[in-house]
Amino acid sequence: MMYSKILLSGIVSEDIERILRVEHSDPHSVLGGHPAKVKWVNGLIIRAFHPDASGACMKLDGESIPMDDCQAPGFFWLWLAGRKLPLNYLISFSFPDGSTWENESPYRFPPTLGPQDLYFVAEGKHYRLYEKLGAHPMEIDGVSGIAFAVWAPNAKRVSVVGGFNRWDGRLFPMRSMGSTGIWEIFIPGIAQGELYKYEIKTKSNELRIKTDPYAFAMELRPETASRVWDLDHYEWSDQEWLDQRRTRDCLAGPMSIYEVHLGSWLRISEEEDNRWATYREIALPLVDHVKKYGFTHVELMPIMEHPFDASWGYQVTGYFAPTSRFGTPDDFMFFVDVLHQNGVGVILDWVPAHFPRDDFSLRLFDGTALYEHADPRQGEHRDWGTLIFNYGRNEVRNFLVGNALFWLDKYHVDGLRVDAVASLIYLDYSREEGEWVPNRYGGNENLDAIEFLQEFNAMVYGLFPGCFTVAEESTAWTGVTTPTYLGGLGFGFKWDMGWMHDTLEYFSKDPIHRNFHHNDLTFSMMYAYSENFVLPLSHDEVVYGKGSLLRKMPGEHWQQRANLRLLLGYMYTHPGKKLLMAGSELATWNEWDHEGSLELELLEYPFHCEMSLFLADLGRLYLTDSAMWSWDHEPSGFSWIDCNDNMNSVLTYIRRGPNGYLVCILNFTPLVRQGYRVGVPEQGEYRELINSDSVHYGGSGVGNGGVVVTSAGSQHGYDQHVQLVLPPLACLILRKI
Repeated sequence: MMYSKILLSGIVSEDIERILRVEHSDPHSVLGGHPAKVKWVNGLIIRAFHPDASGACMKLDGESIPMDDCQAPGFFWLWLAGRKLPLNYLISFSFPDGSTWENESPYRFPPTLGPQDLYFVAEGKHYRLYEKLGAHPMEIDGVSGIAFAVWAPNAKRVSVVGGFNRWDGRLFPMRSMGSTGIWEIFIPGIAQGELYKYEIKTKSNELRIKTDPYAFAMELRPETASRVWDLDHYEWSDQEWLDQRRTRDCLAGPMSIYEVHLGSWLRISEEEDNRWATYREIALPLVDHVKKYGFTHVELMPIMEHPFDASWGYQVTGYFAPTSRFGTPDDFMFFVDVLHQNGVGVILDWVPAHFPRDDFSLRLFDGTALYEHADPRQGEHRDWGTLIFNYGRNEVRNFLVGNALFWLDKYHVDGLRVDAVASLIYLDYSREEGEWVPNRYGGNENLDAIEFLQEFNAMVYGLFPGCFTVAEESTAWTGVTTPTYLGGLGFGFKWDMGWMHDTLEYFSKDPIHRNFHHNDLTFSMMYAYSENFVLPLSHDEVVYGKGSLLRKMPGEHWQQRANLRLLLGYMYTHPGKKLLMAGSELATWNEWDHEGSLELELLEYPFHCEMSLFLADLGRLYLTDSAMWSWDHEPSGFSWIDCNDNMNSVLTYIRRGPNGYLVCILNFTPLVRQGYRVGVPEQGEYRELINSDSVHYGGSGVGNGGVVVTSAGSQHGYDQHVQLVLPPLACLILRKI
C-alpha cells in the first residue's frame, strides 16, 4: 500500500504494515510523537492506532484536532508545525457504533529501563530487578501510570492486556529492549489493583496469555490474572527489630521454630462458612500462641501464590506475590510487622527446586523453554509432575536470586528455608540410568544449581546481615552450611533429616525392643557438628496417613502421652535449633488437614492442656537457659555422661553454655528405676527444672522431690554422683544450684 511522504517521515511502509499486523518489535518508533520536517518547517508527526476505530482526533491544549487516516484500517496521523517534544496530548478514537475511547498514548513516553539496567540483566547480576520488571506505579512528565516490563526474548510480540483495554492484545504492544529480551511500556491512567496479563505472540504465531512472573499480587484462584500493586506505601513499625537483627548471631542464639500452614491454622466460624482468616486476623492470635510456648520464629509453609488449596503450597505460580487467599500484600506486611513488634521472627519456605506445568505461568513462557530445560532429562521432576529451572541461564538465576532477596527486602522476612535441596544438586535425583544427563565432568552433580545456591546464599548474607537461610537437604552432601568462600553451599542451617527419621523410628518401637536400637539415638552425635543443624519434627511427618506425633507413639494412652513428652524433651535438650509443626503442641490425635484449623478446643480436656503446659514450661526454660542453645554448634556445648546404657534404654548427657550447664537424663522405658546413679561435674545440690512425668503434665508424679544432693564416689568419670529415681518414659533436666 502507498502511504504519504509525511506519514512515512522517519519510517518505512513496512513499519506501518507491522503495526497493522501487531508484530512491530518497537511500536514506539512509529506511534506517538516524532520530530518531522515538512517543506523546511520543523514540527511533530503524531501517529495512533486502534484496529477497530473509524476515526480519531487529538486533544491538545483544550482543542480537538481531527487526525487523518492513511487508508490503513485503524491507523491515523497528524502533523503539527512548530511543535517539539515532550508534548502532552490525548487521543480520542471513534468507532462505527458511535462510541469513543479516549486515552493518553503510551507511545509518547521514554523507556523506563536504562542502559545500566540492561547491562546487569545481561550479566545476570541485577539483584533488584524486581524494581524494574513487573508492574510499577510511576510518574513520567507529570503523568501517572504503570511501567510494565517482562523478559520474553523469543517472542514475536508482547502486549499488556487488562480491563483497561478490554483484554485486547492489539492495543498496547510493548517495545523490545534489544538483545536482553526485555519488553517494556508505560501505560498512563492505570490504578492500584488493576488486573493484567501479558499476551505473547510466539515465533510460530501462537498467542499465549501469561501472568507476570514478577507480579506483586494476583487474583484469587481459580482466576489467574496479575494485579498491579504498589509495595512502597506501607508504613512499617519494626525498625527496632531490624536494628537488633543486624547484630544478632543466629548460631549462638535461641531458635525454636513453629511451623505453620496459614490456611489451616485459623479458620473463621461456621457462620462465615469456615473461611480462611486473613493475614491481619491471624497476626495477633499467632503471636500470643507462639510466645506462650517460647517459640522464637514462625516458619510459614509457602505463602507465595499457588493454584491448589489442598496442598502445602510448594507448587508456586506467583513467586513475588503473597497468596491472595489471606489478603493483600499490605495485609501480609502487617502480619510480618506485628510479629516483629512482638519479638517473633518470620521464616518463609522458598521453592526454587521446581515449578508447576500450569500453562498460565512460567511453562514455555514465550513459546520456548525459557525458565526450564527443553530436555525432559534435565527439565522435569516426574515424581512431582513439575518442571526444573534452568539454573545455568543468567536470567533464570537472576530471577531466583532476586526473588529471594525480594522477600527479605520488601517484606522484612528474617530467613528462607529452601525446599528439596537434594533435588537441585543431584542430576540423577529420583532418576534411573539413562534418564539424566551427566555434567561436563561425567558426574551427577548439578554444577549450575550448586553455583546458583552459592550465589543465593552469598547475596543473602552479604546484603541482609542477621538474615539466614536453611536447607532441607536429605543426603550426606558435605559443606551444606560451610561458607561459600570455603567452597560450601553457604547455608546458615540444615534440617537434620537423619535425626528426625532415626528418632521417630526409635520412638515407634515398643519399649521392650528399644535396647536393641539404642544406636538410633546416639548416632546423631557422631555427625552433630558436621553442619549447623535444625532438628525438625515437621509437616512431612504428620500428613498423608503417617498420623500425628501422638499417634506414632506406641503403647496405651498413658504411654503414648509420656512418649510424646519424652520426645519433645529429647529434642529440646539435643544440640541443634528446634522446629515443631503446628498442632504438636496440643498433642493432636488428627494429622494435618488443609480444611481444618488448629484444634484449640482440645485444651478443654485435661491431657491436652497438660501437654500444652509441659511444652510451655520447656519452651520457657529453653529461652532462659543459654546452655540449651548458645553452643549448639560447638563440641564444647555437649558431652555424654553415659551413652552406653542400652540395657536400661537410658541416656545421660550434659548441655553447656557460657553461664553453666544442665544435666539431662532420659528414660526410654516405662519402668521406674530406683537408685540410678549419674556422675556429675560438681558436688552439691541439683535442682530438678523439668520432670516430664510431673502430675502437672499428666504424668505419674514419680520424681526426686525437686532437689537432689551429690554423693561421693566415682561414676562416669566424675568424683561425685547423684542417685536418682528415674520416672517412666520421662526426661529429667537438672541444674546445679
